[in-house]
Amino acid sequence: MAKTSEENLKIIPLGGLGEVGRNMMLLEYKNDILIIDMGLRFPEESMPGIDFIIPNISYLKNNKEKNILGVLITHAHYDHIGAIPYITNEIKNEKRKKGKSPYPPFFASALSKGIILKRQEEFSNQEELDITAVKNGDRVKLGPFQVEFFHQNHNIWGNFGLFIETPVGNIVNTSDFKFDENPINDTPTDFKKLNDLGKKGILLLMSDSTGAEEEGHSLSEKLIEKNLEEIFKKAKGRIIAATFSSLLNRIQQLITLSEKYKRKVCIEGYSMRTNIEIAQSLNYLKIKKNLLIKAKDVNNYPDSKVTIICTGAQGEDNAVLMKIANKEHRFLRLKKGDEIIFSSSVVPGNERTVQLLKDEFYRQGAVVYHYKMMDIHAGGHAQKEELKEIINIMKPKFFLPIHGQYSMLSNHKEIAKECGIDEKNIIVTENGSIINLNKDEIFLEKKNVPSSYIMVDGLGVGDVGEVVLRDRQMLSKDGMFVIVAVVDRQLGKVIRSPDIISRGFIYLRESKDLLYQTRKKVIEIIDKAAGSGGAVNWVYVKDEIRNKIGDFLHSKTKRRPIILPVIIEV
Repeated sequence: MAKTSEENLKIIPLGGLGEVGRNMMLLEYKNDILIIDMGLRFPEESMPGIDFIIPNISYLKNNKEKNILGVLITHAHYDHIGAIPYITNEIKNEKRKKGKSPYPPFFASALSKGIILKRQEEFSNQEELDITAVKNGDRVKLGPFQVEFFHQNHNIWGNFGLFIETPVGNIVNTSDFKFDENPINDTPTDFKKLNDLGKKGILLLMSDSTGAEEEGHSLSEKLIEKNLEEIFKKAKGRIIAATFSSLLNRIQQLITLSEKYKRKVCIEGYSMRTNIEIAQSLNYLKIKKNLLIKAKDVNNYPDSKVTIICTGAQGEDNAVLMKIANKEHRFLRLKKGDEIIFSSSVVPGNERTVQLLKDEFYRQGAVVYHYKMMDIHAGGHAQKEELKEIINIMKPKFFLPIHGQYSMLSNHKEIAKECGIDEKNIIVTENGSIINLNKDEIFLEKKNVPSSYIMVDGLGVGDVGEVVLRDRQMLSKDGMFVIVAVVDRQLGKVIRSPDIISRGFIYLRESKDLLYQTRKKVIEIIDKAAGSGGAVNWVYVKDEIRNKIGDFLHSKTKRRPIILPVIIEV
């Protein structure tokens, strides 16, 4: 029989389950809440104009009497920290002590802290965050929770898994992770530490599922460096390498190889330069003096002595790589014989854009390398063999797959079953679920908390809902049709032929017959409604125009644009 709610630990995912990105989770015991990560995700193709999507924190706003003890940040990728500036103002403590930050205390690695604080500078309405920099092995006591941070390999430095002692038992959150015994510029996986944690008795393991559908073991960064060096050995022209701005380890590899092969390095991309500056200041990243050059000086050096490291491996419109391809960069122009390295995998949804970008480079005579041709990128996520290994090390009683699409979570469940975990002790669920945990059982409540998308568009947060998004989809699909009719107020008659503006629907000059018939129908609709005497309900008339002209245009074109009737009385 389920224990009372007061005796259970509640685990509430607000993002990251059933999707890749937007990671945020609550641990709640009685009246205390601990938050793990505050991430964003990038929009889908069906979300025109949306910058990104953040977690829905209605549950926190509707339960202000509960005590938010702190925020644990696993690492500095934007799918784990990107929503911080949009969430903190919503959960600040108005009764804070004088001189104290109004926000809950944050705990993160030194690199994560640096990146978070640098980004906060872009948000002038924010008060200063209280972030404590923690190291591998540090322990923090927060209310009924005792948290230990432990090093995990990923493709960014300062990544921590979390060992959390709770009133119901010990929990491990793996963070995004991979096992790498030969990493570059990082310490290898500490298996002794992992085994020591496992021996403490793990009630629940929450494990990264992003690689759960991939067979075998993730690639070591040592192999990636070896393959990158093969390119550097043979390259006669400039090397232009694109990767994620947060993939600092890969950037360090490219810098180290450039030093070895006597190449000057140009760093292009605001976010990349910013992250490099932060990593340098914290001694994570090493660059020899006089190695770096500015873009405007690149042509002062032989092509064989230049490496350009830039953003844009996902084909982003405004990123450096796209500007180079489109001849829009202020200083950099592609040359025949340039060697382009895409040192990142393609984020789902970006395949077509990246392919078009590669095609353009080939057209201009460049040599292109990408991860499907040779191993020049290693993902930061454990694959099946590593996922089995972490389960066998921790030997948890209960298992919750996190971070991934539903298919990834489901495949991770099968991996856990192979490792001997009873199916009834495994929960596969999605955002908004309330998972109850005690030493005897794990189960879902029947009710959920709000977890719908909160969309960020420019300065607007959450003001673009489903209706606005549907209008944007219609505009992008079938366009807009504006009808402007001038009506004599006394006679109730259209004075002249209605004006029509078409955007994204038809080209007016080539559709004269359709326009003639449309104008005729508009006049008929208005004359019928306004010529009957008495006060005219113009809202009704506009609806009639919208519906009847919509049906008419659809019958003629099989397209249904957004119709905006404008009636001017004179």
